[in-house]
Amino acid sequence: MAQAMLNVYMDEDLIENMEQTCHDMGFSLSTVFTAFADRVTKEKRIPFDVSIKPDPFYSDANMARLKIAVADAKAGRLTKHDLIEVYDE
Repeated sequence: MAQAMLNVYMDEDLIENMEQTCHDMGFSLSTVFTAFADRVTKEKRIPFDVSIKPDPFYSDANMARLKIAVADAKAGRLTKHDLIEVYDE
């Protein structure tokens, strides 16, 4: 298999820390990236969880409340409401 070079731009501190971590585990950075690329290619997925916390604005409860408010506004019944505070746990 022919070898090719891949250039990746990352934060310099991140690269240094990753190189040290890979070295501590007995691997080169190139070996780790090759293993990552091989796994992504074979499994057709990122081999770790990648997620974004859902925006509470789009919760079912808030969507229902907004539908009622829109219907009230269209019917000429404007209502006052309190802001709902949402805190991360």
